[in-house]
Amino acid sequence: MKLPRLACVVLGFALLMSALRAEEKYTIAVVPMGTTHQYWKLIHAGARKAEAELKAQGVPVEIIWKGPLREDDRDQQVQVVENFMARRVSGIVLAPLDRHALVAPVEQAVNAGIPVVIVDAPLNSPAPVSTIATNNYMSGRLAAQRLSDQMGGKGNAILLRVQVGSGSCEAREQGFLDELAENHPGIKVISSNQHGGATRNTALVASQNLLMRFGREVNGIFAPNESTAAGMLLALDNVGLGKGKVKLIGYANSEVFADALRAGDLQGLVLQDPVKMGYLGVKYIVQVLRGEKVPEHVDTAVVMATKENVDQPEVAGLIGGGG
Repeated sequence: MKLPRLACVVLGFALLMSALRAEEKYTIAVVPMGTTHQYWKLIHAGARKAEAELKAQGVPVEIIWKGPLREDDRDQQVQVVENFMARRVSGIVLAPLDRHALVAPVEQAVNAGIPVVIVDAPLNSPAPVSTIATNNYMSGRLAAQRLSDQMGGKGNAILLRVQVGSGSCEAREQGFLDELAENHPGIKVISSNQHGGATRNTALVASQNLLMRFGREVNGIFAPNESTAAGMLLALDNVGLGKGKVKLIGYANSEVFADALRAGDLQGLVLQDPVKMGYLGVKYIVQVLRGEKVPEHVDTAVVMATKENVDQPEVAGLIGGGG
């Protein structure tokens, strides 16, 4: 039976569009806060894991990984996002290093039809389709509880902050201070206004300065990210306050810190699941592009690693590898 000419044209067009949709390639930009620390390499690993799974399912996906070298270069991260918008990528997975500075480029991308998923740190905007992150405030409280336990509930503590504008770290810092103030009256915070910055070297200088001033008084310290934990570890060792003489709680995913736990230089390490963040970020972008709904917020949870549990599979899997 012959189809009418118009019907043939319509059918042909439908088949062509179906084929084009089947071959559509999703180009997803994954933009970390920085590209130096191990933590961001785990975000990248999660994104690659999602890419491989989607390709195995017949979904053509390409991940483009690009971010600033250092976690304090707001201008460069803004430029990276704007460049990806100009390239008309399919979607963007972003870990904003400043909750305010990245609002405008993200909203511009979304208004241009490019969905954005936020990972790791909050953004002060309703534009992203989803935010996948740790509850940083509650994890800061967890760090305070562990430090208080290690200090016997009394003594002097220091908070070495990271940098102004880092939403995730500021939430950890506030959670830490609130927990001590509300539930640990025997602990006095003797310094909480110094910032270590985005690199181990800047954090080392800040740590040395703090220990020069408070080294005889301090009993416990919280370093809420990878750079501050690395800098403070080195500074404590340099002045002979390591090996638990001053209790230190860190916040990072790296085998270096697992070794410090085993050696007794670190008394607690808050672990996130960056692999899961990168993985879900890419998966959610693809789901949104396919017209599917995704959760607005996902809490990826944390684990407190200690000398006693660091080699247990559920903990070890988060250090340098993610879950």
